[in-house]
Amino acid sequence: MPVPDRTGNEAANLMAERRRRQARRPDLLKKHTTKGTVRMGKYLTAPIPSKKMPKGIPYIIANEAAERFSYYGMNALLAIFMTTCLRSRDGSLDVMTEPEATLYTHLFIMGVYAFPLIGALISDMFLGKYRTVLYLSIVYCLGHLTLALDVTRPGLLIGCLLIVIGAGGIKPCVSANVGDQFGESNQHLLTKVFGWFYFSINVGATFSMLLTPLLLDRFGPRWAFGVPGIFMFIATVAFWMGRHKFVHIPPSRSEFVKECFGREGLGVIRRLAILFVFVSMFFSLFDQSHSAWVLQGARMNTHWLGMDILPAQMQAANPILVLILIPIFGFGIYPAIHKVFPLTPLRKISIGLFVTVICFAISALLEMWIAAGGLPNIGWQAFNYVILTCAEVMVSITCLEFAYTQAPRKMKSLIMSFYLL
Repeated sequence: MPVPDRTGNEAANLMAERRRRQARRPDLLKKHTTKGTVRMGKYLTAPIPSKKMPKGIPYIIANEAAERFSYYGMNALLAIFMTTCLRSRDGSLDVMTEPEATLYTHLFIMGVYAFPLIGALISDMFLGKYRTVLYLSIVYCLGHLTLALDVTRPGLLIGCLLIVIGAGGIKPCVSANVGDQFGESNQHLLTKVFGWFYFSINVGATFSMLLTPLLLDRFGPRWAFGVPGIFMFIATVAFWMGRHKFVHIPPSRSEFVKECFGREGLGVIRRLAILFVFVSMFFSLFDQSHSAWVLQGARMNTHWLGMDILPAQMQAANPILVLILIPIFGFGIYPAIHKVFPLTPLRKISIGLFVTVICFAISALLEMWIAAGGLPNIGWQAFNYVILTCAEVMVSITCLEFAYTQAPRKMKSLIMSFYLL
């Protein structure tokens, strides 16, 4: 029998059949580079050329809002929980002193911002950002579950340790993953999306700082820690749902090591390290709003604006003010300053560092007032939060974008981890 000549309609039918088989197998390994797009397996590994916002951004923003609700909700409670609610195995109170609670709150925060270095290495060398965020988010959820079920010192230690690993491990990957979604054609949208990213952080933080102190006051620590855990689960699901929309930058392994210890990598680290030293001073002061300011508020008159304010709820002033001040600075203050002198990222950060001094001078005066036997109103702390948040907008948002844009492509997560550290 002669071999049929596969031409004309027969060849067309064969190609159509191949396409149908491929459509039925979405997991089939594919790689193409049409117009700059690269797809390996099921996932994009390079941005699709477009002047629009990348399709994966809504999933990242939703994930960040829910995750920040989770983190700030439990973090807002730690100092108060340790001084009023902590129990022993037999159910009796086993609370800490205020200095102990302050120390352990800051050890926890230190761990959350130190562990990103490990998370970045795992991401850039072995797993990639997507899998690192997904796997460590599950660890994060287990930490919340532990805190909700066990209100003893061992439960506090284990729960906080799991959250340090989870929250710390994903932090450099999530912010770097935002930038990975953009190519050359829509790079101009990067500043806008980092503003949205920071906006989502503070939406989550606002609601959590208002809600979780009420949950602790009315329903106890199990609900107060459990609800943030539910939001962390929602964050994990939202991130997983966007897996086919994200750009997945694969881990570079040996190339990552070469870039880190090459001239460019070491040069970037050396230049940014000088800036990060000053940023660390800012955040060492900023994070006292989660401990020393909360404990100070407990020794003040908490009746303000016709309401009884829980000391931990005052922290919600910060994210609320961020939501208000981001557009004010973006459309009003920055353009006005720029008319006087060019406002570079480094100048924004420098101004923010100087502004920080003022709010801590106010905090010191309030402490002197209390030590002298006075009972100042907790509303005075609102002035502190206004000034501190102005500094945060100038320092934190600017540094977040600056660190990403200065980092070599294969070192994005690592450079973000140095910033967080």
